[in-house]
Amino acid sequence: MVMDYEEALDYSARWMALIRREEFPSQAEAHQIINESKENFAEHYNRNWLEYRKSITEAGDWAAVEWAGSGVLFKDVLGREYLDFLGGYGMLDLGWSHPVVVETVKAQLNRSPMPSQELIDPLRGVLAKLLSTITPGNMKYSWFAASGTEANEAAIKIAKLYTGKAAFIVAVKAFHGKTMGSLSMIGKADYRAPLGPLYAGPVYHVPFGDAEAVERQLDICEKVGIGVAAVLFEPVQGEAGAIVPPDDFWPRIRAATKKYGVLLIADEVQTGLGRTGKLWGVDHWDVVPDILTVAKSLGGGVMPISAVCTTEEIYHPMMYPNPFMHTTTTGGGALACSAAIASIHVTLQERLWEQAAEKGSYLIEKLEKLSIQYPQIYEKITGKGLLIGMHFKGPEIGYKVAAGLFQRGILVAGTLTSAQTIRVEPPLIVSYEQMDILLERLEDTLKSVSRSL
Repeated sequence: MVMDYEEALDYSARWMALIRREEFPSQAEAHQIINESKENFAEHYNRNWLEYRKSITEAGDWAAVEWAGSGVLFKDVLGREYLDFLGGYGMLDLGWSHPVVVETVKAQLNRSPMPSQELIDPLRGVLAKLLSTITPGNMKYSWFAASGTEANEAAIKIAKLYTGKAAFIVAVKAFHGKTMGSLSMIGKADYRAPLGPLYAGPVYHVPFGDAEAVERQLDICEKVGIGVAAVLFEPVQGEAGAIVPPDDFWPRIRAATKKYGVLLIADEVQTGLGRTGKLWGVDHWDVVPDILTVAKSLGGGVMPISAVCTTEEIYHPMMYPNPFMHTTTTGGGALACSAAIASIHVTLQERLWEQAAEKGSYLIEKLEKLSIQYPQIYEKITGKGLLIGMHFKGPEIGYKVAAGLFQRGILVAGTLTSAQTIRVEPPLIVSYEQMDILLERLEDTLKSVSRSL
């Protein structure tokens, strides 16, 4: 492809003008944007990605290209409305375009979008202090990046630096991200196998929720002289389908890690900041991990930001003798930190974890009744708070349900590897009226799917 600066200038100028416009495009413009978006994804981003999107396969004559959103409602470029019960895979806890977060970021944007990297940027310190006041135990220090996988990479490095050991114990079906270190920890062959050897240190996978398996692996490693740096788990497995462990799991692995002198890392990338009905997922079991990672909803659905939080003792090797042991140029930038500060403020002010607990109980009870009513369709319902999994008899059935809901103006999605489990993960601000709309349209979808079986 020949470089063409003039074409690039014209194209970027056109899209900058579209971005600045407040009104929706005309129908003719919208049709052009839809076709252009499909072509761009196919030719310059990921052609096969289009085949997996209901926005292409189930939207009718014109693909659904998202354009604007507020709260739980979003519209595509043609003005068609959808209720969002996916929540950006946990990113949109506060919904689309929360006004407090948006206005805070706008104000910071007008002042200073990014730090110099040489002076003290105040918001990074403010956010770190805020996190020290709301995280479990005596966590004091935080390090910031843009994504959950970066936070988990940092957690892996911190655990190795502090302990001087290399092995990790993680869960089957776990998801911790797709950069090389995080990828080494996940329990899904779909993403590991094609890449061959990953992290060089030993990584042991055990069944999630099986405390005895963790205890046994720790004991074996000690007996054979393999140094374990940390045990890493999600409080509730997200990508596996909102899988909740037995109530004795977290207390037992906390006791076991202390017994063997091993760190415990809680991956709260998806569960953190209220999603499961507690501010932190580990709060359900009154467990204090050594290291905690958080991302997704930390940016309030407005900016990408992640954090790894830990104690002063464990963080010490990140500061001394070399304070630049682990850095990122853009992580913890002023815009991202301003979004996170506002997001935490809204979450605490509205006590959104309590809303998630109450609304989740309501929704799970209704979904369980539907699963009993349609045993030929459902396997089970799992989850805590508003992190809910609808498990179906097979991926084909799951896709039919998700597609049927999309055709009825409701957005849900499967896990990263299968439509057999459909996640229900709406913004925590979802109303009971909106949940009732979901249930009504879901029942209509189930009736239609059951007739096709």
